[in-house]
Amino acid sequence: MNLPLILAYLFFIGSILGWIMELFFRRFFSKANPERKWINPGFCTGPYLPLYGTGLCALYLLASLENYLPFESDVVNKIILFVLMAVMMTVIEFIAGFISLKVSKVRLWDYTEEKGNIMGIICPKFSLFWAILGGVYCFFIHPYIKESLTWLSRNLAFSFFIGLFFGVFIVDMANSAQLLVKLKRFAEENEVVLKYENIKAQIRTRNEEILARAKGKQTRKRRYQFVHPFATDKPLNEVLKEYVEELEEKRMEILEKVKKKQK
Repeated sequence: MNLPLILAYLFFIGSILGWIMELFFRRFFSKANPERKWINPGFCTGPYLPLYGTGLCALYLLASLENYLPFESDVVNKIILFVLMAVMMTVIEFIAGFISLKVSKVRLWDYTEEKGNIMGIICPKFSLFWAILGGVYCFFIHPYIKESLTWLSRNLAFSFFIGLFFGVFIVDMANSAQLLVKLKRFAEENEVVLKYENIKAQIRTRNEEILARAKGKQTRKRRYQFVHPFATDKPLNEVLKEYVEELEEKRMEILEKVKKKQK
């Protein structure tokens, strides 16, 4: 089987599995979700995260290099692979976060409260998670990936579903890019950096308040949609203005508290 088809298959699998992992992480462990609600973790509408798809392709390529490492000890080779995997995944995470932050003025995730973070994009804590994930991949996933690739080579008709996935994925990315352009335009006009998850949380809270106050069939149209986190009864620009105003109010409150303490 040729390498492009293998990587396409791995991107397909990794994107979906990564979305599922993030879904449960945000539901049960994320500090940004104290209400413990089900939150769509993706930037796209569909159930996939390109970051994880890219990561799985990178892990596969690195794991395939194990036989070419110069050391005779399997333990040493595994350790080197774990380190390389952690570094590679951290680099991928940094590139994705940096491009989003600097080009689009949108912070897709926020590690600013984590120790040792760099620009709030990467941090040692999550680099350790990537290393653990790399170990899990090496011991428990890579052997089955090889088996699945063998199965795929014998059932190339399945490549139709991979093509279908990429067709839907490309359309979804195009729609999400339109949202990203709106966020970027607002961020540049107001000279702010938008935190993607915070905006989603604000819209979700607003929609739930509307639902609690109103009754009847119309409330169902306003209900927070899991697959459409930016669905709201107001224009997006108005929602973003409210978000910025709330941030400014919180900043002023903090400054007032600091001034009182200094007195």
